[in-house]
Amino acid sequence: MQVESILEHGTGSVNEDFLLVEENLFGVFDGATSLTPETYEHGHTGGFLASNLAGEEFRKNHGTMEELAQRANKVIRQEMAQRNINLNSKKDLWSTSAAVVRVQDNRMEWAQIGDCRIVCIYESGDFEFLCRCQDQDLETLSMWKKIGPSTEEPIGVAMHEQITKVRCRMNLDYGVFNGEPEAIDFLQAGIHDLTGVRNVLLFTDGLLMPNELPWEERDYKEQVDLFRQSGLKGLRDRIRNIEATDLGCRTYPRFKTHDDIAAVAINM
Repeated sequence: MQVESILEHGTGSVNEDFLLVEENLFGVFDGATSLTPETYEHGHTGGFLASNLAGEEFRKNHGTMEELAQRANKVIRQEMAQRNINLNSKKDLWSTSAAVVRVQDNRMEWAQIGDCRIVCIYESGDFEFLCRCQDQDLETLSMWKKIGPSTEEPIGVAMHEQITKVRCRMNLDYGVFNGEPEAIDFLQAGIHDLTGVRNVLLFTDGLLMPNELPWEERDYKEQVDLFRQSGLKGLRDRIRNIEATDLGCRTYPRFKTHDDIAAVAINM
């Protein structure tokens, strides 16, 4: 088993992604950019703290995936409470998506919440996602595609009300670790047979190919083919080059010119 990984800061003030590579345990965590200007020790944001707290809890690698998830979610709530965060205000909560796998013999335990992806690529060339990701940003990015060219404001300003509305639907319409007990209702987990699997990919949405029409269903074949041809770093370079042609995020609607990336490729 060979492992390739990337942890890369995008154009935000802090890298809010977290990468976990620990013996037979691998994970990526995508902290959500806070909707408040509040920062904490060392200038860390709520998104940074959420992803790092969850990742470090999983790193302990003790218990089932569901138990690790419950503890990760709980420690976020505990740390927020210690800092007097209003736990009844969703827009104030720290939150993170996650995808984690644990490889043992010829099988893989997995857990996922939010919009982090887990992909199995088979020796046949076929591929499959182990879980369905709720695209909570589809409406926002579709709206931005329509109004972006007519405003000079960045997406965070022009779409602030819409972004806040979506954030307030956490663990109602889509799941994230944010300390709310309801998060666990959105956890997806299982065991997958690794027979015939050549690669397992885990990645945050910073490694998604830019999508010009967000309301259309994604075709991941190009992304998988690029990985097969040039590995994670080649895929990363292709994505960054496309993004660099659209600094205002209007041709390819997204929240940042370059998002943070956490990604792992497990090559069997």
